[in-house]
Amino acid sequence: MMVSSFRFSPLVLLLAAHCGLLMLASAHGYPPSGAGSALSSTFYDASCPSAHDVVRRVIQDARVSDPRIPASLIRLHFHDCFVNGCDGSLLLDDDLPAIQTEKAVPANDNSARGFPVVDDIKAALEHACPGVVSCADILALAAEISVELAGGPRWRVLLGRRDGTTTNIESANNLPSPFDSLDVLQEKFRNVNLDDTDLVALQGAHTFGKVQCQFTRENCTAGQPEGTLENLDDVTPNLFDNKYYSNLLHGRAQLSSDQVMLSDPAAPTTTAPIVHRFASNQKDFFRNFAASMIKMGNISPLTGKDGEIRKNCRRVNSKGY
Repeated sequence: MMVSSFRFSPLVLLLAAHCGLLMLASAHGYPPSGAGSALSSTFYDASCPSAHDVVRRVIQDARVSDPRIPASLIRLHFHDCFVNGCDGSLLLDDDLPAIQTEKAVPANDNSARGFPVVDDIKAALEHACPGVVSCADILALAAEISVELAGGPRWRVLLGRRDGTTTNIESANNLPSPFDSLDVLQEKFRNVNLDDTDLVALQGAHTFGKVQCQFTRENCTAGQPEGTLENLDDVTPNLFDNKYYSNLLHGRAQLSSDQVMLSDPAAPTTTAPIVHRFASNQKDFFRNFAASMIKMGNISPLTGKDGEIRKNCRRVNSKGY
């Protein structure tokens, strides 16, 4: 075999390396240069090096009196990113006529919770490094820490999001519902560039936390108030593990929108094989869940000079706090 004596210039080698990095990023679902390219796991290393520890400490304190908090916080990140992208818009309270809160839409009303804990995290961060950490990044950090504290996987959270100054009620009404069919769920996930693997992995967040009985497949038993809480996973309700998928295999999912990933006529060629994979291999689930969380966190973030860093997560800065 002939060996070429041609030598690459340093510039050619640099361009080749850059292209290789872009291809690697694309293969892992990370955005190329452009939207979201400013996100970095080291974003606050210089400006607020204690950010992760501050968020972790507040969540640890909160879960002592409310074990549901970790599951509630990851839900906030999910519901924020699916509406307007990951911009903290879900955290805004009513400020009519300019801002109509997303908290009151059916998918969030009496369901999304944990807002006072987010307030506590923000207050602690403002004390540690004023005006630095965005509310959108607080939700991303809180989601990862909550999963980790419950026994789930760890991942390097990409940071650098800025906070939006508007809400989007129309989009909030299109959040995934516990009553959605499989094709509707798939469409809602595709609309934010998430595929079937992302759908099955992210639904796995239902491996811990609780749900009101009015949203379950069996609804409420006789005499139960609609707000009665049921464990989403009745095997290991406070742990983040893959028992959720075992429940699906036995037809014991609390939510119809979970069980359809196995029971729908289209499931055998789409979501069902992924459910079986995750049920038999927790490491596979953890790896894919972390990757899907990173991918979800890259949904239309505001970066650079867009948006703002709110001083109060419930109000845009122009309204004071």
